[in-house]
Amino acid sequence: MSAFVFPGQGSQFSGMGHELYKSNKKVKLLFDQSDEVLGFSLSKIMFRGSDDELKQTKVTQPAIFLHSIAELTILRETQSPAAVAGHSLGEFSALVANNTISFEDGLKLVFLRAKAMQKSCENTNGTMAAILGLDDEKIKEICANYEGNVIAANFNCPGQVVISGEINAVKDICEKFNSLGARRSIILPVGGAFHSSLMNDAKSELKEAIDSTNFSEPSCPIYQNFNANKTVVISKIKNNLINQLTNPVLWTQTVNNMINDGINDFIEVGPGKVLQGLIRKINRDCSTKSALA
Repeated sequence: MSAFVFPGQGSQFSGMGHELYKSNKKVKLLFDQSDEVLGFSLSKIMFRGSDDELKQTKVTQPAIFLHSIAELTILRETQSPAAVAGHSLGEFSALVANNTISFEDGLKLVFLRAKAMQKSCENTNGTMAAILGLDDEKIKEICANYEGNVIAANFNCPGQVVISGEINAVKDICEKFNSLGARRSIILPVGGAFHSSLMNDAKSELKEAIDSTNFSEPSCPIYQNFNANKTVVISKIKNNLINQLTNPVLWTQTVNNMINDGINDFIEVGPGKVLQGLIRKINRDCSTKSALA
């Protein structure tokens, strides 16, 4: 069985989507519609913007969403998924892919989410760091027992966890992880502490928007970041989508659940190939554990 998976923030690049725009009439209409809905030329920034312009959260998130849906539009002509999932922001793209929300509503939600998150970033003193080469549960335990405001925020694949919290707390705990044998602890070039309590203000705005958006019966299950489980229940989808903003992204657990449910073909839809690499590592780890059992 095949699943469509959608990337999150960080997979943007200058020129993204331009070739798709030039080669497909349906995709061109999507880009033109996006510029109209947002009230500014997102396509111009995507095609010719600088790296700094593309790194702005309010630009990055709708740009990645639009690129993902552009690829989805072409892919849908020949394939349909048995399930969908998305990493953080990618969950909104996944909900368009399984017909839960429309493209326009998805774009509006993503843009509102991006602006709310950027506002929270400006009002809080947060950052994130990637911890490489330590056991996931060990990282989670240390963060949970740490006195400062920091949590394990992204479980990307075995041996790669991203922590999130106040800047000083993140820097301090990185030193602790290094002393415990982490291969590397890397402060990430982000403007805030995503998937932590420092995004509470953004969560309130997003909840209001999601509650007022029309969600339709999904055409296939979505596996969501908040609990790594699949669902087609609209009320659960909404709650999970809201809670995702201030809780960890359980990507490793999500992919493991998909594999255990019979998904054997993961098709990454969107810019870059980050998820392909993560899924290979998760799959390899899952196979090794099965062989040892």
